Amino acid sequence: MKITKVVCAKGRTGFYFDDQKAIKKGAVVDGNMYVGDPATSGFTSIRQAGEAISVMLILENGEIGWGDCAAVQYSGAGGRDPLFLAEKFIPIIEKAVAEHLVGQEADSFKRLAKEIDTMEFNGKRLHTAIRYGVSQAILDTVAKANKLNMCDVIAKEYGTKINDGMLPIFTQSGDERYTNADKMIMKGAQVLPHGLFNSVAKLGQKGEKLIEYIEWLRDRVQKFAPHKDYHPIFHIDCYGTIGMVFGPSNYADMAVFLKKAVEAAKPFHLRIEGPMDSDGREAQMRDLAGLTAEVDARGIDVELVADEWCNTLEDIVYFADNKSGHMIQIKTPDLGSIHNTVEAVLYCKEKGVGAYQGGTCNETDRSAQVCIHCAMAANADQVLAKPGMGVDEGYMIVYNEMNRILALRKAGIGV
Repeated sequence: MKITKVVCAKGRTGFYFDDQKAIKKGAVVDGNMYVGDPATSGFTSIRQAGEAISVMLILENGEIGWGDCAAVQYSGAGGRDPLFLAEKFIPIIEKAVAEHLVGQEADSFKRLAKEIDTMEFNGKRLHTAIRYGVSQAILDTVAKANKLNMCDVIAKEYGTKINDGMLPIFTQSGDERYTNADKMIMKGAQVLPHGLFNSVAKLGQKGEKLIEYIEWLRDRVQKFAPHKDYHPIFHIDCYGTIGMVFGPSNYADMAVFLKKAVEAAKPFHLRIEGPMDSDGREAQMRDLAGLTAEVDARGIDVELVADEWCNTLEDIVYFADNKSGHMIQIKTPDLGSIHNTVEAVLYCKEKGVGAYQGGTCNETDRSAQVCIHCAMAANADQVLAKPGMGVDEGYMIVYNEMNRILALRKAGIGV
């Protein structure tokens, strides 16, 4: 079954593009806006509407496979590709990508996805967001051409066994870390709350505000648990701010602080994502490996999660090999083609490192759905509820897609 046409549509994402550099410098919040000048190239304001491109591949029989190109909230930060604007990149898809795909047989997800992931336009690789969305469309197209579910295509090509149950869902609170935590507790989210501690002002000059929040969250879960067996993991993203307070290479003082956080969270298990941001891949790998070794040597029961400067499949392999964190966020848009996401999850599991298949609040419903098929086929340790920061919408999309996969497989449809 051949691909006959490529059609693009401009779209919106479930959140915004935020200039992380300007925010870390202390940008002033005014309602849902940030006041001040942007500090990252391409931004016209510190916060601006997120954009996406829907890519639709038309098959000979009229079937349509589709995916959404989207980039992370903090585009242009931490070594990532620049701001992704639809008007700028649609012409590239309609020219270079279409010329490559039209006339091809929709017979192999892996082959076609790898071709898109490595192809160049004007001497440069395609933007990660393009590779991300086009590969989603390829997966859906191959699935439809072969009358399979998307997860079954992946399992067949990678020789995996699809998970036969629900994967733990990690929910994001954004700045509404109190109200949104209540939503998570009510829905029984297995991993919560994200927290968005992306400035020292939020963390506290000595980290005291984070400790206070963890204590509040502990008490809130115990008071409003939806059932007696509810025992979620606390996973808090600190965006490098712990390193800003104590020094990114001051492993001893950071470990002392993390022990306080662990005590505050008890009886719940604690994960801390992005404890430091060391402004480069090598330095970040070294510092996160150093802190991981320090907390392990002290017997501190905290899991450190790698995020910043661990963007590509090659980065994930490098961090996993060097034990830089107990878990790695596989931030799906940053990896380009989603075959890299599958391979990253499989590599982490092979190395005994937690495989958190994440992403960004700045994605779409479609990219979230396709990512769930990747996670179920590769058996990720947890998945992100996305897009958005409102909890309900992202959790619904991810939860429902997993249940659809399980129901269809139980019924023997598309397997």
